[in-house]
Amino acid sequence: MKIRLTAALGISAALLLSACAANEVTPTNEPANTAGSESAGTESSEAAAPSALSGTLTGIGASAQEVAQQTWIAGFQTANPDVTINYAPEGSGAGREAFIGGGADYAGSDRAFKVEELAENSFGKCVADTKPINIPVYISPIAVVFNVEGVDKLNMTPATIAKIFKGDITKWNDPAIAADNEGVTLPDLAITAVHRADTSGTTGNFTDYLQEVAPEVWDAEPSDDWAYPGGEAAEKTQGVVAAVAGGTGTIGYVDASQAGQFSTVAIGEAGKYNALTNEAAAAIVENSPVEEGRAENDMAIKIDRKAEGYPLVLVSYLIACQDYQDDAVAELVKAYGSYVVSAEGQAAAGERAGNAPLSQKVSDQAKAAIDSIQ
Repeated sequence: MKIRLTAALGISAALLLSACAANEVTPTNEPANTAGSESAGTESSEAAAPSALSGTLTGIGASAQEVAQQTWIAGFQTANPDVTINYAPEGSGAGREAFIGGGADYAGSDRAFKVEELAENSFGKCVADTKPINIPVYISPIAVVFNVEGVDKLNMTPATIAKIFKGDITKWNDPAIAADNEGVTLPDLAITAVHRADTSGTTGNFTDYLQEVAPEVWDAEPSDDWAYPGGEAAEKTQGVVAAVAGGTGTIGYVDASQAGQFSTVAIGEAGKYNALTNEAAAAIVENSPVEEGRAENDMAIKIDRKAEGYPLVLVSYLIACQDYQDDAVAELVKAYGSYVVSAEGQAAAGERAGNAPLSQKVSDQAKAAIDSIQ
């Protein structure tokens, strides 16, 4: 069954707002060295000739990428003042649907297009009978965050997390939680588990992890849509953050860049719990293979969810045509994508968004994939 095009038809208001944001964004911390360093393949801005690039790009997609996209757009437009890039953080599902329908020049998505989706759909901006490629641009741990008064940190096994979000564990002083947290006073308080209401790549990664490591509990197939009844549903990353922060006894899952105000869960088996770190996330992605059945330059990664460390990780992609109908759009996507995966672009996003920069190996592979766009 083909993916519906509803999102592609209902985004004009968001794009108008995004257009303003893209040109007026003033990051809390300015992207690293945007004024006087190499950007998108140019020399320093003081020595380089003015950019010849001009035009407008429209991107739609993952809310997890929002801060990173703002940072990349600000840095790229500083070096290329005649280019305007609009990014609407409507969610991964909306981004993929818009890209299929031709409403976006590129999509941001917390999961790649599946092989069957590539086979079943045509893509509005791409040359007929060609397919898009998925390029990793943003790596982040997924944080399990909670809001319980008097409790600063917790350990949990994957099975315990699965039971909480499935609704099998309903109180904070449940014996399964207590067993992993000796010495912690846990209240006799109801758990409110918050999940995404929208189609979300973060949900897809979270449920893929739970199904891989706790299949005896999480018996639903991984999905971008929430599988089980109960809990509290919230729209987009910002909605989950607000629901967890505003509730009592709440727990949720968010991109780690949004977890700063919360206590987080260390995950593992008894006696060996791992806190999230960007370094571990980047290493897990580097050491995970590309999915089987992918075309050349399609970098959809099969994350090793059972790797040591903290494999509750998402890889968020820039989805682009391998061959665009409009050569001018292809030129802009290539230039912007090259900046995004560069050391400068990754460092700027990491500083402001808190994501894990691509390793050199993955960055080089991503740049080669972007160079193949035509």
